[in-house]
This record gives sequence, structure tokens and C-alpha cells, in this order.
Amino acid sequence: MTDLLSPLVLRPGVVSPNRVWLAPLTNLQSHPDGTCSVEEQRFLGMRGDGGFGLVETCAAHVSQEGKAWPGELGVHDDAMIPGLTRLAARIHEGGALASVQRFLGGLRADPSVSGLPTLSASAYEEAGNATPRAATEDDLARVIGDFARAAKRGADAGFDGVELHGAHGYLLSQFQSTVYNQRTDRWGGSLESRARLIREVTRAVKEAAPSLVLAIRLSPEDFGQAKGIDLDETITLARWLAEDGMEVLHLSLWRSAQGTKKRPETHATPLFREAVGDRVRIVSAGGIWTREDAEAQLRHGADAVALGRAAIANADWPARIADGREIARMPLTAEHLLTQGLSPGFVEYMRKWKGFVA
Repeated sequence: MTDLLSPLVLRPGVVSPNRVWLAPLTNLQSHPDGTCSVEEQRFLGMRGDGGFGLVETCAAHVSQEGKAWPGELGVHDDAMIPGLTRLAARIHEGGALASVQRFLGGLRADPSVSGLPTLSASAYEEAGNATPRAATEDDLARVIGDFARAAKRGADAGFDGVELHGAHGYLLSQFQSTVYNQRTDRWGGSLESRARLIREVTRAVKEAAPSLVLAIRLSPEDFGQAKGIDLDETITLARWLAEDGMEVLHLSLWRSAQGTKKRPETHATPLFREAVGDRVRIVSAGGIWTREDAEAQLRHGADAVALGRAAIANADWPARIADGREIARMPLTAEHLLTQGLSPGFVEYMRKWKGFVA
């Protein structure tokens, strides 16, 4: 079996030192205007120092209208570039590759935070969210351009990769969804039409920032806020995205030890591997805490794993497993989390995750 700590070539000249990556994590640590804070640099930099092969930022909005929560990192304006440049340099200090995840909230954007009305595939009403307006052709042309311009900012700031957030029921996922997308024009109806936005964004980002390794995160099927997502449709979508230039497929599995909901006897990774081939790297995320958990994903065919809560609890998780040291597990004291580089505000946010903070 492939060694978890062995290098992984993403493209010629771009090599992850190992196959343990930091997943994109909401942390509320950026400044109100979206500029990167010292707290954000410290948190992500410590993961690079701790041996993670690739360190990814939280979901960062590519336009103000898509901002979903306070303290969210922005890539929506050239004014963000100096902070992003410092962030990329800090991550590189530890030897890790650096990537920015880009998204728009759509239905889940927050007008009280952004100061702007929301837009989505359709004017879908959902409890707890402001009802968005259905995006027009002009809106969608602007969205595609916003993603492309944001990617160029990441390249200018010195990042190695860009990830499009096509999972978790945010805007790109909303267009894929048969629940949220009720359109009857060329952006809705068939899978080909519902996939049009993420495919056009993919091609635009590839053209705007060819130096960046292009990753896309997908929810394979319904889970949480991802609704109206069918496994077989997502497999087809992944194959199309590989044709469009996707280099890394990030599978957000939530419960990576289990099979799919649609076919419980089958793990998702082999299904997607068959669809995208060997050229596309697959990274799996979801409930990975131990070395054994991670190695199980490699046996399923993943090239790398992305850690979320385990990485919050253990800034040096890769170094710990290399040395055979104990991994900190939930519940965790606030004091421990502060030593792992979380700001007090991030600690308070983690209290929303049941059982995480003691």
C-alpha cells in the first residue's frame, strides 16, 4: 500500500511532501472586510509547520454578495492580495503547499453580513435563510468572472492551488441540485444544464490561473445542506470536470469509513476513480482521526486524505503519526485548542460542534 507520508506529485514541479492535507475549515478569524488576519496566518502556518503536505484555507468568497458569515476570508478584491501573499509565504515556511478554497454562499449567503441581497439558481424558500432571487444571465456571467478573477489573485499571491467549493449546498452545488435548481432555461433541468455553471467556472479559472493546481470539492450525494444530489449524477459530473481541467477531486464524504447511501456495499472512492481515471488525484475527507482511518482511505483508492477536526485538535498530526505519538481526541479543553493555534473566537465557534469542546 502507498505510504501515507510519501510524496504526491500533483503536476510536474508541484509535489506535496506527503498525502495528509488540511481540509478547508470555517474559523471566523479574518477581518470584517475579508482581509487575512494574523490569527489566520498563525493557525494555518502551524499546520504547515506540523507536517501537513498541503494547507488549504477556509472557504473564501469571490464576491461580496456571496459572503456567508462574519470573519470569512475574502478573495473578492485586489485589496486582499497583500494579506494573501503573507499567508501563502507563511504556509510555505513549513514546507507545505498552499491552496485557497473559493466559493459563493448563494442561498446560504447572509445579507446581514454582506450588506447585499442573495442570489441562487432559483428563488428557493428555506427556513433560516433569506430567500434569494433567481440569478439572471448577467448575474451568472459576473459570477463566472468573479471566480476567475479571484483565482488570478491567488496566483499573484503565490499560492500553489485553487479549490472550487462545489459541495455542502453552496452556490455551485445549488445549481447541481434538483431541489434548489428549479430553472427551465439552459442553467436548469437536465444534469448537463445543471452542471453548466460549475463547468464554466472550472474552465474560466483554468484559463485565468493556469499556474494553479485546480481542485474541486464535491458532495457525492445528499448529506446535511447538500440536497438533491444524486450519486450517479455526481460521478458523471466528476468525469466532465476532469475533461474540463480538474486536477484534484476532493470528495467530502463526512463519514468516510462507510459506503455510499445509494449503494451501501460500495465505497465512493472506487466509483469516482473509475470515472476520472488515474490522472486526477483524489483526496478523501470525513471523520478521519487516526493513521488507520487515513490508511483505509488510501486502500479504497484515494491519493491523499484531508483532515478537519483532527487537524484542529492536532496542529502537528502528520508529525505525531510519524513519531508514533498520541493523537488528541474529543472532547478537548479550550486551553488545549489555544495551544494549537486557535483564536478565542475560533474556540467559541467550535463549541457549536457537539462534543468537541469540553
